[in-house]
Amino acid sequence: MKRCMMASRLKAFLPQVSGDDVHPVDAMLPPGRLAAIGLQHMLAAYAGIIAPPLIIGTALKLSFLDITFLISASLLASGIVTMLQTVGIWRIGVRLPLVQGVSFSGIASMIAIGKEHSNGIVAMNVIVGSVLVSSAIMFFLTPLYAKLIPVLFPRVVLGAVCTVIGLTLLPISIGWMQGTSGTPEYGSMRNIGIAILTLLLTVIIVHYVPGFTKRVGMLVAMLITTLISIPLGLTDFSKVGGAGAFAVPGFFHFGAPRFEPAAIVSMIIVMLVIMTEATTDMVVIGDMVDKKMTPRTVSDGLRADCLGSVFSSMLNGFQASAYGQNIGLITVSRTKSRFAVTASGVILVIMALFPPTAAIIAAIPLPVLGGAGVAIFGLVAVNGVQYLSKVDFLSDRGAANGLIVAATLTMGILPTAAPNFYVHFPQWVQTIFSSGIAAGAITAIILNLIVTGFHRGLSDSGISAAGTSPVDDGIGIPAVTDEPSAT
Repeated sequence: MKRCMMASRLKAFLPQVSGDDVHPVDAMLPPGRLAAIGLQHMLAAYAGIIAPPLIIGTALKLSFLDITFLISASLLASGIVTMLQTVGIWRIGVRLPLVQGVSFSGIASMIAIGKEHSNGIVAMNVIVGSVLVSSAIMFFLTPLYAKLIPVLFPRVVLGAVCTVIGLTLLPISIGWMQGTSGTPEYGSMRNIGIAILTLLLTVIIVHYVPGFTKRVGMLVAMLITTLISIPLGLTDFSKVGGAGAFAVPGFFHFGAPRFEPAAIVSMIIVMLVIMTEATTDMVVIGDMVDKKMTPRTVSDGLRADCLGSVFSSMLNGFQASAYGQNIGLITVSRTKSRFAVTASGVILVIMALFPPTAAIIAAIPLPVLGGAGVAIFGLVAVNGVQYLSKVDFLSDRGAANGLIVAATLTMGILPTAAPNFYVHFPQWVQTIFSSGIAAGAITAIILNLIVTGFHRGLSDSGISAAGTSPVDDGIGIPAVTDEPSAT
């Protein structure tokens, strides 16, 4: 019996060959499909991963070489944490097709830390110390947080927040469509034309082209418009040859971390925001791939987030976070395999260790990424609307549900519509509510609790209230029983 249990546990960790008895999430794809879909997921996440180190490094007035190091470290950390999240080790990792990247939620707090220190290197050491400690603390508190999840995330909350995620990401892709800010070509008809062409080709390929090509329609469209961009002067591969052949980001590159209580408290707040965003992403993806989430499985995913953030801080990076923008790609590719996303993690690691590969990807024009982003981010909002289509808006409770969604959308869009809205508020308020996703999630959760009370949340939750199933052996892996499989 013990041997059967061990075999079952081992089977849960290893990829399975596609078949009727294998869940699509656990199925291993052929190498070519795996690489293509993995590359597509990586491209959707790439700009988001490199943006925080660029923004923070510039704000701290770090040198070009130091900023380059931060980008490589962020790519490496994102790749490793993506593999950890999708493959899983023991009770760490949700084992879903979930891309991990660098969170935007901590940018405001980190820039604020930088303003308190005239030396950028010292500021980086304080940031590293605060991320390390806050992530470690939240790693051990995830089970407590997970117990509240079924109450905090009924369908009306998930639908509203998922819609907010899509709506807050769309302005980013619109900015990419215009090109690089500050350049003469920013907002030119040529840039916007390439972006629109990318979007149109994606739609045409996904709808009309048969076979596997339609599953990687976005990737094919981006390849075509990148090639078109070369004679138009929008693509520059000149920096590829100047990139070093191989580089390994080292631990604590800027020196020993520094631990300041105020910075640690601000990063704990940021980690709570990240955990709220990650929970929404996990539940939405779980629903899309027919994997019911429980507090236990969400807790496993949050542990990967927190442990990944600890590892990222040791690389002088920032918090790891689930990336909502990749949810749309699952809809486009119709591929549920978590190992396709594992492949994207492998590609990110290769890019971090071999700079020429990163330089090639970096040469893809922003308008191309913008055109693809409109499709991907828009689909995230569509998924949220699909959730809301199953919510009661007609009964007495339905009127309250409508107000919850209205307030959530307002608070979620507010930081984008009025960036200076919270400028006179305390720093901790700015830290939390400067993220539209966090502001929307907090609004939805609080209003839903006011309307329903804690005891009503379980019946309409996107997460099963039970932490274990009758055949759960207590570590998140189904145990072998004498009963036939339900599938």
